[in-house]
Amino acid sequence: MTNVVYLDNNATTRVDPQVLEAMLPYFSDYYGNPSSMHSFGGGVAAHIRTAREQLACLIGASADEIVFTSCGTESDSTAIRAAIESYPAKRHLVTSRVEHPAVKNLFEVLAKKGYRTTFVPVDGRGRLDLDALYDSLSDDTAIVSLMWANNETGVIFPVEEISRRVKERGIVFHTDAVQTVGKIPIDLADTGVDMLSLSGHKIHGPKGIGALYLRKGTKFSPFMIGGHQERGRRGGTENTAAIVGLGKAAELAQQHLDAGDYRCVSQLRDRLENALLSDVPHTMVNGEREHRLPNTASIAFEYVEGEAILLMLNEHGICASSGSACTSGSLEPSHVLRAMGVPFTAAHGSIRFSLSRYTTAGEIDLVLEKLPPIIARLRQMSPFWAKRTA
Repeated sequence: MTNVVYLDNNATTRVDPQVLEAMLPYFSDYYGNPSSMHSFGGGVAAHIRTAREQLACLIGASADEIVFTSCGTESDSTAIRAAIESYPAKRHLVTSRVEHPAVKNLFEVLAKKGYRTTFVPVDGRGRLDLDALYDSLSDDTAIVSLMWANNETGVIFPVEEISRRVKERGIVFHTDAVQTVGKIPIDLADTGVDMLSLSGHKIHGPKGIGALYLRKGTKFSPFMIGGHQERGRRGGTENTAAIVGLGKAAELAQQHLDAGDYRCVSQLRDRLENALLSDVPHTMVNGEREHRLPNTASIAFEYVEGEAILLMLNEHGICASSGSACTSGSLEPSHVLRAMGVPFTAAHGSIRFSLSRYTTAGEIDLVLEKLPPIIARLRQMSPFWAKRTA
């Protein structure tokens, strides 16, 4: 499809052409099973080791601390279930009120099974209530699982500080870093993080591949039971092509971080926000604007419906979202915005724009040309707008 302005990169990203090129031979020429004894399969295993090293380098880990999975959701489930199975006497679990459904929904299921769950609140700018977090911890706490950065607002939690405090209490700490990896520098060696989840398709890699960082010495119980793959930590024949693709994507992400490319992305994001705030009345940015991902903007247009905005943007080939792609089928306002206390009239009209290193200034210009008239038109049809101006 041509003439698409893609600003939904927190949902998924374009596969980098170099990633695709690296993957293709493993569908045809190098199709051996990496667990086989023969050299044809053994040669494939060597490339998996390279990918493991590439990914470890991106997050400041050792290669043997990387466990390949099918996606970020599997990594989250693996980490959380590993903690509760490793510490069966502990029945308390801690997370936040703004987690991705991959964590939020699992905690809700575990609560129905008898676990005591704490959902730590955030303030109006999406910042975690650290006092409430630390006060919730006890000897009965099996795991604290917190996202590194929010998928809707981009707000970054102080994971380095939190993980060290949690570690001092002898509690397992897991972070869902699916939105964070590749966008800001990460050095896990300097944290108290025990487990970290990431996903290939959020860093210009393929879908169907993720990874779990598992710190050496962390008690662990596998979620996927089967063969000896991943040193017995995740059964199932390795998805070699996708693993190689993830490794290449990680290598490229590190190169782009080193080159400072995300400073350019954040400048485009800021120009988009500032122009919309200036040109469209009754508009606000959801979440803290300082400590957040460089590519993410959540903007609330009061008195209109987000779904209508998206449909009209789509007519111009502009792709954005009204929140998490994993909950877009719901007509309810985002649980993230509700937790932040965003007013009803603003939460319903909130749009997430998430940029990438492929985003251009011309694409931002097109959004700034098309979006203000769309908001004006929708407000003329809105009963909420009419009531306000009556």
